[in-house]
Amino acid sequence: MKKQLIAAATALTIGLIAGCGSNDSSTMMNQTSVGKSVIAGAVADGYLVNATVFLDRNRDYQLNQGEASTTTKADGSYQLTIDATDLDINGKLKYPVVALAIAGTTYDLDDPTHTPLTNSYVMSMHAVSVTPSASGEVTGSVSNFISPISTQIREMMETGKYDNIQSAMVDLRNKLGMPTETNLLQDYMAAKHIGMHTAAQNIANVMGTQMAQVMGSGGITPPVHVDRYRGMMGTIFSNMSSIRGADAKTNMPELARMMADKLGSMPMPIGGMLYRNMSSAFRGGMWVIGQR
Repeated sequence: MKKQLIAAATALTIGLIAGCGSNDSSTMMNQTSVGKSVIAGAVADGYLVNATVFLDRNRDYQLNQGEASTTTKADGSYQLTIDATDLDINGKLKYPVVALAIAGTTYDLDDPTHTPLTNSYVMSMHAVSVTPSASGEVTGSVSNFISPISTQIREMMETGKYDNIQSAMVDLRNKLGMPTETNLLQDYMAAKHIGMHTAAQNIANVMGTQMAQVMGSGGITPPVHVDRYRGMMGTIFSNMSSIRGADAKTNMPELARMMADKLGSMPMPIGGMLYRNMSSAFRGGMWVIGQR
């Protein structure tokens, strides 16, 4: 059994490096010791410092006892050490990775004053999956860059509407009006991709305005009402063209007010909740600006 676990960790390391095709630290997972691996990446809207990153084993967006965690460094990077048991027999990561931007603690390097954020928000990336096909092509998510865009892709995948991450990215690229060659999981900060950076900033701003509606209190990190969170992300998806457009600054306050009314009408339970299938929130026509 021990040999199988070591082999799984090694397989994931080799698969990720082969899939990335570079030594970019945002897309590498390295075996560090027997039964341990390190997921190395970065967190951004702009690069976020002092954000909490953790392996969400029970998929409740909340850091619980026993879940591997770390904090982003002064450049927004992170290194998360995980156990070999967090990998399946094919060397794939079994759980999503979540990043929590914390009001009063986390700050965005986009802000030259390094003033801490006034609103918390939760982001994530889909479980890393590297599956070589017969042609050697790597499918799945091989980027460990956590952003509002990776968060949207992860939420799209959770609806069950998409067969793979590629199909989800095609749908989101269309919503964002970006070229087909755009890799939505890349580190857009390092790539200096202004369009993705701007879209991510706008999405993060909307998410921040709604966290009071979706987060409770208590625990290592506050519990998240998943129904509300999914409703929020579905609404952002439905209004993506407005959020990314030239009138985003005008549209976002209206969207925020609309979501606050809708989300506030949903009861807030005590404690966190596991995922529910809320694919209806991602049909593209739910809670759209201008519709009531």
